[in-house]
Amino acid sequence: MKKLKEDIPACPIVYTMTYLGGKWKPIILGRLLKGPVRFGKLAVQIPDISRKILTEQLKELEEDGLIIRHSYNEKPPRVEYELSEIGQTVIPVLLAMTELGSKMHEAITRHKRVATGA
Repeated sequence: MKKLKEDIPACPIVYTMTYLGGKWKPIILGRLLKGPVRFGKLAVQIPDISRKILTEQLKELEEDGLIIRHSYNEKPPRVEYELSEIGQTVIPVLLAMTELGSKMHEAITRHKRVATGA
């Protein structure tokens, strides 16, 4: 996570984007909406992310208190991630982003068809 300078007041959007911004964090959090998910399943559900980056992003989300990591002493080792209480407060934002993304995709696709005459 990028650290904000404590003495400089920032707007709430800046704070939100500090913790949720980036390419992968909203996608990871979105995969945890329905409950705990194992690391391997996250890697399969988000095929474009490398395991290294996934690990880094999960670590940052855990450090920020948005997710909880559960490690089970089994063979093979099992690790699951779930939204924390703080992370669950993000659910309305993620659902709104999902709805907005669908509407934007449809609108932009229509606009491009009209612009190209297709």
